[in-house]
Amino acid sequence: MNWIERPSAPLKAVILVGGEGTRLRPLTYWTPKPMVPVLNRPFLEHTIAYLKNYRVNNIILALSYRPEVIQNYFGDGNNWGVQLTYAVEDNPLGTAGAVKNAERYLDNTFVALNGDIFTEIDIADMLAFHRGKKAKVTIALTWVDNPCAFGIVETDSEGKVKRFVEKPSPSRVTTNWINAGIYLLEPEVLKYVPTNTHYMFEKGLFPLLLELGEPVYGYPFSGYWLDMGTPEQYLHLNCDLLLSKAKSTLVNSLSKDDVCCDKDVIIHPSAEIVGPAVIGSKCRIEQKAYIKGPVVIGPDCHIGDSTSLEVAVLWEGVKIGAGVSLKQCIIGTNTKIEASDQVINGVVTPAHTKVAQIKNTYSW
Repeated sequence: MNWIERPSAPLKAVILVGGEGTRLRPLTYWTPKPMVPVLNRPFLEHTIAYLKNYRVNNIILALSYRPEVIQNYFGDGNNWGVQLTYAVEDNPLGTAGAVKNAERYLDNTFVALNGDIFTEIDIADMLAFHRGKKAKVTIALTWVDNPCAFGIVETDSEGKVKRFVEKPSPSRVTTNWINAGIYLLEPEVLKYVPTNTHYMFEKGLFPLLLELGEPVYGYPFSGYWLDMGTPEQYLHLNCDLLLSKAKSTLVNSLSKDDVCCDKDVIIHPSAEIVGPAVIGSKCRIEQKAYIKGPVVIGPDCHIGDSTSLEVAVLWEGVKIGAGVSLKQCIIGTNTKIEASDQVINGVVTPAHTKVAQIKNTYSW
């Protein structure tokens, strides 16, 4: 029986939008983490389009940090072809606590996912696995070379979870399969989650379910997965999408030579642009500017004379002076870079002018 024919109620989703995104500071002081631009569209918009692609049209957003920014942008979701419901937390409740806060909307199997995960996992196949195993919880698992910064999940030959180890030291690593932050759950497991209490899936609910003998399974997958919660990973995601190493339902795949311009972009004839690049509306690129992709330039940016720009993401309203050199960097909204300045492996925002470093760990 395939996904469309399955006679169950439509699958709902809870996106765990969470807090202010401390690992992405200073970029998220004023912009909630799910609203940071990815190819000039809010990251959360990519996630909603991904879910809609699997006919998940009823989505609950679990919010805590600056919820009005997200609510004002998305409204009821009608413009995106989905129904959005908001479960706002007075105080951060953790992953399981946030879903508990949305319990009144959940009456059948549902998917919950961390709001900073970009993935191409096949939710339909994961759901078939979940139902085939008669699981109460199924946890998506992804393989990483170094699992010490994540939570590893040990399973038996049938996929049943045996043990969780959060952020193990190298000597405690027994598997490279980690919790990918995407879950299928039956609503009855929420009875074990305390109300209005900070409570986590990873350290609270899931280990408790194992102790109680409830069927918890791991679903391994090998497709694209990235936690974009750090400046390095955020930059990687934009570049992966530009280089077609990952695909978003929102945008068409780009080739290495593509330069996609929005409306009202002015490019001086002497400027040189080597794709892949995405350039937002009302941008102006002056004479002898050199832009080498992967590069994203947000709306209403001004790129000065003889500027060199390579492997970078510029947010909206950035002003780059003449003779500036930018490489492997992120420039926040309305930032001004003075003439002849140089930014390499860094993050710059107008409110926090001190450059935060980006580790050079990626080969383009």
